[in-house]
Amino acid sequence: MAFKRNLLVCTPLECETMEEILASMEKAKTEGADLVELCLDSMSFYHVSEVEKLIKQRTLPAIVSYRLKSSRTSGKGDCKTTCLQVLRLALELDVEFVEMDFEVASDIGMAECMYKRANTKIIVSSYVNGGKPSNEKLGHLIACMQSTGADVMKLVIDVDYITDLAPVFQMLTHCQVPLIIIAVGSRGLISQLLGPKFGGFLVYGSLDGKSIPGLPTLVSLKHVYKLEYLNADTKVFGLISNPVGHSKGPVLHNPAFRHTGYNGIYVPMLVDDVKEFFRTYTGTDFAGFSVGIPHKEAAVGCCDEVHPLAKSIGAVNTIVRRPIDGKLIGYNTDCEACITAIEDALRERRFVNGEACDASPIAGKTFVLVGAGGAGRALAFGAKNRGAQVIIFNRNYERAKALADAVSGEALPYECLNTFSPQKGMILANASAVGMEPNPDQTPVSKEALRAYELVFDAVYTPRNTRLLQEAAEVGAIVVSGVEMFIRQALGQFRLFTGGLAPEDFMRKLVLEQF
Repeated sequence: MAFKRNLLVCTPLECETMEEILASMEKAKTEGADLVELCLDSMSFYHVSEVEKLIKQRTLPAIVSYRLKSSRTSGKGDCKTTCLQVLRLALELDVEFVEMDFEVASDIGMAECMYKRANTKIIVSSYVNGGKPSNEKLGHLIACMQSTGADVMKLVIDVDYITDLAPVFQMLTHCQVPLIIIAVGSRGLISQLLGPKFGGFLVYGSLDGKSIPGLPTLVSLKHVYKLEYLNADTKVFGLISNPVGHSKGPVLHNPAFRHTGYNGIYVPMLVDDVKEFFRTYTGTDFAGFSVGIPHKEAAVGCCDEVHPLAKSIGAVNTIVRRPIDGKLIGYNTDCEACITAIEDALRERRFVNGEACDASPIAGKTFVLVGAGGAGRALAFGAKNRGAQVIIFNRNYERAKALADAVSGEALPYECLNTFSPQKGMILANASAVGMEPNPDQTPVSKEALRAYELVFDAVYTPRNTRLLQEAAEVGAIVVSGVEMFIRQALGQFRLFTGGLAPEDFMRKLVLEQF
C-alpha cells in the first residue's frame, strides 16, 4: 500500500479481537490516519493463522508490533516464542513496517529473517525511563539500535515534566536516521505536535473517544494542527498552564496563523515549574507564549523586560521572545480585554435606554471582584484605572488584602460574599476558577445575591454559559462571558506573536463556532 504524503500519521490499535481491530481501522481511516499500528500483544488468538487473516484484511498500511514487556502479555505463557512467530509472519507477508523491541531485534534467529525481508521496513524500539534522559544516553542507545540493521528507531520515553523533552527535540534534529519519539503522559503531548518540525519520522494520534495520554486525537491533527505544514522554520507558540486541557487557544491561533500565511504552530504546554521551563527552552524556535493558571504572576520574574501595565498589575499573560536578542518580553492583554468587554456591554445597555456618556461607565461603580490571581489582578487594576471602587473577595484573605492595598480598594472575608449588598447596580467579576469544567455546576455567588448587580462578568469560558451567568441573566443582570474576554486578549496576543494585524472577523467567527 502506498502513502499519500510525506508526514505519516499513525494510530495505535490495542484491541482484543480481530473484529474490533478491523472496525477501529476503518474509523482510523475515516479520521485521517495514514497507517495503523497493530498491537498484536493485545489481541487474543489461538493460532498464528488468525494473525495472517487480519494482516491480509487490513485496509490501511500497518506497523505490526508485539511487545514482550507489557501489561497485556503478562500471563500469556511463552511470550517470546509467540512474539517471534508473529513478527516473522509479518515479514513473510511483506507488511509495510514491523516493529520489534531492541531485545528481539538482537535475537540471532530474528536477525536472519530481517536480512531476508523483501520490502518491509524494520522499526526497532526501546523504552526509556528513569527521569530526564541525557543526550549522551539517547545517542548511545540509538547507535546500539541502529547496529541491528533497523531502518527506523523508536524511543518510548517516560516524561515526568515537559522539560524532560528538550534533549529529545535535540536528538530529533541531529539524528542521521529516521526517528520516532513517543513521550508517555499528558506532559509529553508536544513530542507529537512538534515532532515534524524537529524531523520526527511519524506522528501518533488517537481515535476520537479513545484518548491516550500524550497523544493528540486524529481529529485535532487533521482539523486544528495540520502538521503537514510544519517545517524547520516554523515558530512555536503555546499556552503555559496547569491544567491546560481546557484551552481553546489551539483552535483559534492555528487556523489564524494559516489564514494570514504565518509559519507558526500553537500548542498546549502542561507546565509545572515555569522558571525551569524558561531555563530549559531558550532557543528562538520557541517564540511566544500565552500564560495561564497558575503561572501569570510567577512568569513576571522569568521575563527580561516587562511592559509597564503588566508590571503594575504584577502579572503577565503573554510572553514574546524578541528576535533580535532572544530576550523575553512580558505583556498583559487580559486587562484591556476584560475591562473593554464590560464597558461595551454597559454602553450598549445605556445606548438602548437613550443614555450617552463619554466617560467610562465603570467610573464611580462598586466593582466586586472574586479571585486575586493573575486574571483578578488584571481586572482590579483595570477597574481602578477607570475610576471604580474595587472590593475583593478571595479564599486566601491575605492575597485579597495585598491586591486591595495595591489598587486602593478593600478586601473582605470570602464568607461574606453572598451577604455583601451595600447598594444596587454593582458590577461583579469572577476571576476565580469556580464554575470551570470539569465542575460547571459550581458558582461563586448565590442566585439571590446576584440581584444586587447591574452586570456580571465571568472570566471562565469553559463552559461558555456558566452557571453564574445563567443565574445572573435570570435575575435581570447584564452578562458578559469569558469568551468575549478570551477573544479580545487573543487578538492582542496574536498581534504580539506575529508583529502584525490580527484577522479579527475571522478569529471572532472561529471562536463563536467552537464554543
